[in-house]
Amino acid sequence: MKQIIMSLTVLCTLMLVSFMPDDQPTSVGYKPGDKAMDFSLKNIDGKMVSLADFREAKGIILIFTCNHCPYSVAYEDRIISLNATYAPKGYPVVAINSNDPIAYPIDSYENMIERATEKGFKFPYLVDETQQIAKTYGATKTPHVFVLAKADNDFYVKYIGAIDDNSNEPEHVNKRFLENALIELITGAKVSEPITKAVGCSIKWKK
Repeated sequence: MKQIIMSLTVLCTLMLVSFMPDDQPTSVGYKPGDKAMDFSLKNIDGKMVSLADFREAKGIILIFTCNHCPYSVAYEDRIISLNATYAPKGYPVVAINSNDPIAYPIDSYENMIERATEKGFKFPYLVDETQQIAKTYGATKTPHVFVLAKADNDFYVKYIGAIDDNSNEPEHVNKRFLENALIELITGAKVSEPITKAVGCSIKWKK
């Protein structure tokens, strides 16, 4: 009987591993309330950017995104608008591209510069060459949002998930998850929905 139980345990474990989605990072990632690790990543202007650079900010709208994903492209104008609205209120956008440029050349650093110039990004667009930041934060999609709020010069995760509930039709959005979280943080309220499901393309991990 003991051997049968052990055999079933091994079988279940193998089945679980076999059916794990391939877009998952190797790290579990953050949950709301966790202290966010700082980083130093190259911006499209060639300068290194870290969370510590945002000394006057109340927080950061950290968005893992890329050039090629249709979901990311669909949200670009909304991300630009979010930065224009909330950066003056202390919550600027910082975008990070963690995709493997070998698998998707359109997501190369050179193409990041071109895309940001074409769209007129007014926020940092950073390259996560080692993919370690995406893995540490637990990002799996593009776009995938992490709202960070500052406390005692450190940043803490307050919201993780989607920008809103309609990627294709911004005029038909019913739930503005990210904006709701930002409004609550700015007014001093607790974020009522700290986690939503990020919808988009999977981050392309290096092999």
